[in-house]
Amino acid sequence: MQLDIREIQKIIPHRYPFLLIDRVTELVPNEKLTAIKNVSINEEFFDGHFPGEKVMPGVLIIEAMAQAGCIYFYYSKNMQGKDLIYYLAKVQSKFIAPVVPGDQLRIEVTTVKLMAKVGFLKGQCFVGDKLVAEAEIGFGIKEV
Repeated sequence: MQLDIREIQKIIPHRYPFLLIDRVTELVPNEKLTAIKNVSINEEFFDGHFPGEKVMPGVLIIEAMAQAGCIYFYYSKNMQGKDLIYYLAKVQSKFIAPVVPGDQLRIEVTTVKLMAKVGFLKGQCFVGDKLVAEAEIGFGIKEV
């Protein structure tokens, strides 16, 4: 399954400038999700991070993994828009290489453990074939 930006916006509440997923290229519930974030020089955060040496902030790379994880969790738990998914915790993370304007961030999410109202996912980010960051992220569901 693939999702375009309009379908993504139906699932997660994030909007510009905080929506950090452009497309889902592969989604197999309870198995794997692959998403794309095109990193543009026009991103607002590049104005101050850093002048003269533009680098995507690590916290936003983790946020991109969390947003991809929310989409994955939504389909894996068959939520159908009844609940809201919250990012609960960054269990661990590692940054290996900088992400700069012009890069295409490929985000891969897999299951660590899914339970009724919480879950833990592993996220990995690549530029090309190079691993640039990884994290284990916790999520929770709140009924709305």
